[in-house]
Amino acid sequence: MVSIVASHAYAQDSGPVPTDGVYNMLVGTYTSGKSEGIYVYRFDTKTGAATRVSVAQTVNPSFLVVSRDRRFVYAVNELPGDDGPATQRGGVSAFGFDAAQGQLTFLNKVSSDGNDPCYLSLSPDGKYLLTANYSVAADPGGSFAVFPVQGDGQLGSSVLTVHHEGGGPVKGRQDNSHVHSTVFSPDGHYLFAQDLGADKLYSYRYTPGDNRGPVTPTDWGYTQQKAGTGPRHLIFGADGKHAYLTSELNASVSTFDYSDGKLKLVQTLPMTQPGFKGAVGGSAIHLSPDGRFVYASNRGDANEIVIFSVDPANGHLKKIGHQSSLGKSPREFAIDPSGNWLIVGNQNSDSVYVFKRDQQTGLLDPTPKQHFELGAPVDFKLVSPS
Repeated sequence: MVSIVASHAYAQDSGPVPTDGVYNMLVGTYTSGKSEGIYVYRFDTKTGAATRVSVAQTVNPSFLVVSRDRRFVYAVNELPGDDGPATQRGGVSAFGFDAAQGQLTFLNKVSSDGNDPCYLSLSPDGKYLLTANYSVAADPGGSFAVFPVQGDGQLGSSVLTVHHEGGGPVKGRQDNSHVHSTVFSPDGHYLFAQDLGADKLYSYRYTPGDNRGPVTPTDWGYTQQKAGTGPRHLIFGADGKHAYLTSELNASVSTFDYSDGKLKLVQTLPMTQPGFKGAVGGSAIHLSPDGRFVYASNRGDANEIVIFSVDPANGHLKKIGHQSSLGKSPREFAIDPSGNWLIVGNQNSDSVYVFKRDQQTGLLDPTPKQHFELGAPVDFKLVSPS
């Protein structure tokens, strides 16, 4: 569905390596409490230190994506939330980004054409931005929308909105469709939409020149997941032949073989340690820059980062460690481009921790090198200033 070259590299193309090792770190937040919007920090990959530079005010920018040329930043405006009116639609905001100065400038905002947008992805050809509309409300229900990206970085109104139907067995969480992520395949021809409510990974072709629209269904439609698991986020391995999925409701990580738009489940591992009895909430998943390790966050009562090694022969995972996030609800995290650090935000305790990462073992030093306070931090993107 899009032209992607190296899936894992495309997932976060941070740009050229700065000579001083200092990147911009963009942090998306929820703004109902102490936070104002998108924060920009200077992040030193040699020391792990983060220094605040600026903030761009916008409502609930809980997920961010940066254009490949690093000139533009896009953010969801995740509304209306649990208590808002179902008639209210969320938004997607576009910003110009001066990477050298670390400054964001608001460009425009469009309706997300759904409720509670929670994820963004850019087509590798840069023509379209997609958002996953989770939709707490049954009406309109989960969907994803496709927006044209204009030459000046602004967004046009959506040219396509795809609604999913159905649900799952977990009452209160799967009463209807909940689209949680939209991820392009490594070969660039397919889009996968992970539906937490329906327990399905929907597959579409990316067809930007087709008169039916930029996204069209595949013949097989979707990959069914185990009922009640709640698939959330999907990433691809470094070789493009394997994919990894977090499922929120049972806090698991699944491994798939990937070929020509089709996913074949080969392995599922729990995030929790043996005997764990508390609440769980599988969330983010990311690959180390060298492709040798997979990391996933688990919220609920676990509040930790789970570490897996990747078998280079078959892509299978082996759980090798756990690290407390030292806070509550680690919704998202990031591994910096140097591979030296893992940065995690604790949404419900207003804190960010920076853990030193051993690039040989993949394990995290349990004593964080840096820590700072920030209201409801939930997403991190690192961008070269040059």
